[in-house]
Amino acid sequence: MKADTTLPLRNGATQLVFGDGNPDSEILFIGEGPGYWEDVKGIPFVGNAGALLNQLLAKIGFQRKDVYITNVVHYRPPENRDPSDSEIKAFQKYLDEIINIIDPKMIVTLGRFSMAKFIPGVFISSVHGKEKVVDWNEKKLTLVPMYHPAAALRSSEVKLKLTMDFERLPQILSNLSKIDDKIADIGEEEKIEKKVEQMNLI
Repeated sequence: MKADTTLPLRNGATQLVFGDGNPDSEILFIGEGPGYWEDVKGIPFVGNAGALLNQLLAKIGFQRKDVYITNVVHYRPPENRDPSDSEIKAFQKYLDEIINIIDPKMIVTLGRFSMAKFIPGVFISSVHGKEKVVDWNEKKLTLVPMYHPAAALRSSEVKLKLTMDFERLPQILSNLSKIDDKIADIGEEEKIEKKVEQMNLI
């Protein structure tokens, strides 16, 4: 990514903000893009929104080193503006490869931009905190859309919803582990069908 001079946003940014955490994690968090402090430090979610994310993780018994965190764009948009569709598309192949390498049991999207990568055309207010199995690159992924921590800092109502959604994550992860255990000895096609079927029952 550092060598790719075609990537947008790089000229106005201080540095690439790639990812942070455990590459062997079962949970991958995907946010929007770097802000001021992320641009300075080269690490995602280290500003006020990152502090809230750390608090929410601690509340459910996790630390940052237990999960992996990245964004849909990896250079800071000027003045923290929203990333454009073309900018998100330019970074897509790299984010896709990050997902392939991490190979998480669950992806948590933080905000509407990362959510739209997997389930476009829906409102986050209607789907937040609800796990969903999605088709992605010939794979079945378990997705949990959530509000962005920055939005929670602006609204006590959103913060309450985000906190409640986070509190569900350990149980969702436990359910996924149980499903994997049950289908460990089944053929590959049957595994996929069974996982989707059981997730729909949860």
